[in-house]
Amino acid sequence: MYSAIAVYLMAFFAYCMEWTFGSSGAVAKRSADLSVEVLEPAANAGAAGGVALAERPVVVLREGGHDGAGADDQGNVAGGDERADRIGRVAVSLTVLGFLLHAGSVLTRGISVERAPWGNMYEFSTSVSLVVVAAFLVLLWKYPVRWLGLFVTLPVLTTLGVAVTVLYTDSEQLVPALDSYWLWIHVASAIVSFGAFHIGALASILFLFRQRYEGRIARGDKLGRFDEKLARLPSAASLDKTAYRVNAIIFPLWTFAIVCGAIWAENAWGRYWGWDPKEVWSFITWVAYAAYLHARATAGWKGTKAAVVSLVAFACFLFNYYGVNIFVNGLHSYAGV
Repeated sequence: MYSAIAVYLMAFFAYCMEWTFGSSGAVAKRSADLSVEVLEPAANAGAAGGVALAERPVVVLREGGHDGAGADDQGNVAGGDERADRIGRVAVSLTVLGFLLHAGSVLTRGISVERAPWGNMYEFSTSVSLVVVAAFLVLLWKYPVRWLGLFVTLPVLTTLGVAVTVLYTDSEQLVPALDSYWLWIHVASAIVSFGAFHIGALASILFLFRQRYEGRIARGDKLGRFDEKLARLPSAASLDKTAYRVNAIIFPLWTFAIVCGAIWAENAWGRYWGWDPKEVWSFITWVAYAAYLHARATAGWKGTKAAVVSLVAFACFLFNYYGVNIFVNGLHSYAGV
């Protein structure tokens, strides 16, 4: 696992270098054009010759872009800079190598205990971070989303760092309540859901930054160096659409995980629902994501409002994992720390 962390760290620095050496150039202009449009009044024509008078253009945001219309840009960190592009390719290669080492570590952990390698918080954290990287690589295979690499490796490194320093426990067998085939079904579904929701949350955060950038363009504000970096991201409409698609696709799996947990609880404890803290917060998280999907599909709740709801839902998921497992006692107290 330490080897995987070291490789991920090198990949993170490589992504940082790509952002540093990349050039906005035409990419920034194209991205801005997709986010704003310039309207030049043509009604004022001179009496002689019918020549239109020059007036200051009016810059407005394309509000309809939130549904993804016209947002075919995918972002480009390198911005056409050959050196930055090479660094970005190296970063992706390092990410793949780190993923293989990471997967090998999770696999050997499972082999050593002859069970699913997610029986405590350390194992769950390493598995979730593995899913986050896997989701990024799958997206990268289908779409040009290398710009997401920097924002994926950072939370992965943070999660793994906490796992190996705070949450680590030696390999051991499960408590009787966990020794069931439902471990493979319920917990695996929760792991995939948690990992994918990371991607949705990242897209929502980047959407808020990009939305602010596009607003500054619309107002004609002076742009700084940080704004130049934001110009390399896809448009706010694309990021909003990405967050919605990821959360919408994974939400049924999270629902399935909760249902499986209820069935497992009936097998283990003789009841489907007992208002255990973990059960309560799992339900709260489910309601929060359901509210997000409802808000995102409702006119007037797209864009910033929906992104905030998405981040609140993800915060509920984080508390359900870290807060409830560590600080709240209950039937699901299997943190091992």
